[in-house]
Amino acid sequence: MALKKVLVGMSGGIDSSVAAFLLKKQGYEVTGVTMAIWKEGREFHGDLSANSCFAPTETKDIEHTAEICRQLGIEHRVLDISSLYEEVVLGNFRSEYLNGRTPNPCVWCNQKIKFGAMVQRAREEGIDFDCFATGHYARIKQMENGRYALMRSLDAKKDQSYFLYRLSQEQLAMTLFPLGNMTKAEVRKIDVELGFHPEGMTESQDFYSGPYSDLLDVKPKVGNIVDKDGKVLGHHNGVWNYTIGQRKGLGIGASRPLYVTELRVDRNEVVVGFEEDTKDVAVTASSLVWGAVDSIPSEMEVSAKIRSASPAIECSVSQSDSESITARFKVPVKAATCGQSLVVYKDDVILCGGIIDEKVRLS
Repeated sequence: MALKKVLVGMSGGIDSSVAAFLLKKQGYEVTGVTMAIWKEGREFHGDLSANSCFAPTETKDIEHTAEICRQLGIEHRVLDISSLYEEVVLGNFRSEYLNGRTPNPCVWCNQKIKFGAMVQRAREEGIDFDCFATGHYARIKQMENGRYALMRSLDAKKDQSYFLYRLSQEQLAMTLFPLGNMTKAEVRKIDVELGFHPEGMTESQDFYSGPYSDLLDVKPKVGNIVDKDGKVLGHHNGVWNYTIGQRKGLGIGASRPLYVTELRVDRNEVVVGFEEDTKDVAVTASSLVWGAVDSIPSEMEVSAKIRSASPAIECSVSQSDSESITARFKVPVKAATCGQSLVVYKDDVILCGGIIDEKVRLS
């Protein structure tokens, strides 16, 4: 019987390296693939030591990945996805920021590039594989209704299901997450035993270590920082330099800490207020991707995340129409942000998710 062939997305980091090792140990015929996304000649004003995923240091990462594949005795391929990455991921990034929204490029990259264009390009390049795998901390379950659903990983602190919620049914059906039932400590122990990376090595999960203005291709545009009544408190160089809930870097003195509460792109204004002015009671999301279910016919009691770094919050969710869902939170949330993702969970299973378009502020 022929071995099942798996294509493993490899970055040179601990997780993807151990994922490739485990799959080979389980009897798969493994091919490692790395996507090149940095365009030669692009200016960079960030920290080269920060090890962000979008940086000119990717050549060293590719060389390291090739060496790990050599040690594992598996083939390694590099696919240049840089033009498509610029168009799809950075294009969305620019559009959202310039419209006063805050995107999550990792969510977009996973759906469109890593699990999408890269897998398709690998097939076009003649790489033969039955399934695709990465070192993400998440699990996949086939439900009784036949649908595939993402689940949180065993290691709650490392869970990355939020970043993967936009994967389609077709993508989930052919995906493996070998680290989903492991802890980070277990993965690090294997990595050290194999000698892939130094013990205690720090890892960065940042998208980009430089100023975001590098990626926006826009000149400074001076405008006012105002309070909710329109009183001018200060000035800014572009609304794209701010995000909802931001507290640091405002350069304004007040009796209490000030937070960004609204970005008025049409008036080139940044609105600030106190912490109570950041509280929201509901959000509506569109551009939906369905997971364990294909609709929500009636209101459900669930939990949901409104950003990757926040815990899931108890709420009720209903389907407003075929294009959107609304989550109403049991306790007001702080600084829900248009452009970020609302991801809906029932216990550990993702039901659906979408991009936040509207929010209802606590009156």
